[in-house]
Amino acid sequence: MEYIILALVVIIVISVFRYLRQRSYLKTITETQFREGYRKAQLIDVREPQEFKNGHVLGARNIPVTQMKQRLIEIRKDKPVYLYCQSGARSSRAAQLLHKKGYQEIYQLKGGFKKWTGKVKNGL
Repeated sequence: MEYIILALVVIIVISVFRYLRQRSYLKTITETQFREGYRKAQLIDVREPQEFKNGHVLGARNIPVTQMKQRLIEIRKDKPVYLYCQSGARSSRAAQLLHKKGYQEIYQLKGGFKKWTGKVKNGL
């Protein structure tokens, strides 16, 4: 029983540490804030191509998180990067990768595409 409690405490501490570290480089912003800034930034949808094809934020480029390492050359370091996925999990992973590669201004849409109420483009 002691080992189970110790394991849970370790998992919680690691999770809190990762969350706090991620907050230092990834800014989660509201839809209003996202709309105000994404036209001056690189807007990237990190979902898979079929999800993107079914609908995406108008003006977004599709660079799936599964392809991001291979496609980093497409993302400039000197401009803010606005990320979104369906709910936020994949954009967090993409942000972690970008941060490790030296990107500074990284933002993600709070709630992801499923919470987006702005203009949407369907089809490729």
